[in-house]
Amino acid sequence: MPRSMSSTIFLYILGEAFFSFFISFLFFFFIFFVNQILLMAQEILAKQVPFFQVALLLIFSLPTVIAMSAPFAALVGLLMTVGRLSSDNEILVMLSSGLSYRNVFVPAIVVGVVVSIFSFIANDILLPGGYIQFSRLYRRILISTPALELESHSVKRYRDTVIVTGNVKGNAIDNVLILDRTSDGERRIIMASHAELRDGGREGLSLDLNRAFIQSSKEIVREDYDYASAEFLRYWVPQDDLIQAITTISPREMSSIDVYREIRIKSEELNQRINERQNRLTVQALALEDTLRMGTDSENWNRRSNQVSLFHRELQALVSLHNDRTLALYTLEFYKKFSIPFGAFSFIFLAVSLGLMAKKSGQAVGFIFGLIISVVYWALLLGGQTMGIRIGTDPFWSMWTPNILALSAGLILTVIRVVK
Repeated sequence: MPRSMSSTIFLYILGEAFFSFFISFLFFFFIFFVNQILLMAQEILAKQVPFFQVALLLIFSLPTVIAMSAPFAALVGLLMTVGRLSSDNEILVMLSSGLSYRNVFVPAIVVGVVVSIFSFIANDILLPGGYIQFSRLYRRILISTPALELESHSVKRYRDTVIVTGNVKGNAIDNVLILDRTSDGERRIIMASHAELRDGGREGLSLDLNRAFIQSSKEIVREDYDYASAEFLRYWVPQDDLIQAITTISPREMSSIDVYREIRIKSEELNQRINERQNRLTVQALALEDTLRMGTDSENWNRRSNQVSLFHRELQALVSLHNDRTLALYTLEFYKKFSIPFGAFSFIFLAVSLGLMAKKSGQAVGFIFGLIISVVYWALLLGGQTMGIRIGTDPFWSMWTPNILALSAGLILTVIRVVK
């Protein structure tokens, strides 16, 4: 009778898999670290922020890199391990000794489960905690170096103020556009061909505008507006507005429990708005029906076209409410917090089955196949997220389809390999 399991083989393959995972993790960690963090650090260093503070920002951002690197490292690590064992004929010797494929799959499953849990903890616990510390430190840096907030060809929002900048060089800014509201509630547009950014200390951030043009208009009567021009104008952005602008937490920086809580709150608010809109639509429909039934004897007969257009506007508003992008974004992020970490588990059977096919240079072949699968997986994930936001596809399928495809392909290849 063939022996199903061997503790020695199990520990041997497990050690090889974790070693390959560690090497692959360092590779992906370096890639994501350079692309997502070092570029940010370089930009901050260019604004003369102390190096020690930049290093702390990098440390607080590490959970994001860890959570993204772990699943792909598990895929590549398992491919490299099984590919080497297969190309070196170690698996053939194992099978000839009466051992089954279970000796390969069980250590791979252990690696996948451990890496998935590790990635989930980094994404769901370490990431929110790191973001809190990141925000606190960034607020202190921003107060001392307000130039961080303005970049070339960017749009920045501070409460009721929006600042659109052209080319930025040092503290000099070309072509500035400011949209805000006055204390009287009027909409205001300020344009300037040149501006100088200055540190206002506790007052906040100031912009010295040259050759400025100002236009203000009433909220209700847009035709009632005023305009003026000035050779010099100083515009202030209060410190409280600067701090609030960077303390807004996106669903990506929340834990899964907090995101789920926000989804429930937003769903209840959306349902309330939908019910209110439906009631208004019903009232408009009944009024239009009464007008049409009464015919020319109705006082509103001559205004029926206005009633029809109003009904269509209410209907369009109701349809747009059902396509709430904010709620869709939160729902996508909620499923993403589980799909990416547990992608390591979905790669198990695919990595082992492909690794068993390696005949020569198993580690190199496994590494190359791992990179290709990682790119395809990432493209499917980004495509699903884009479709979920723009088209409104189901958030679950948008985020979990890559995992389902990887697991299905792995199971199919595993059955073919074992039967063969």
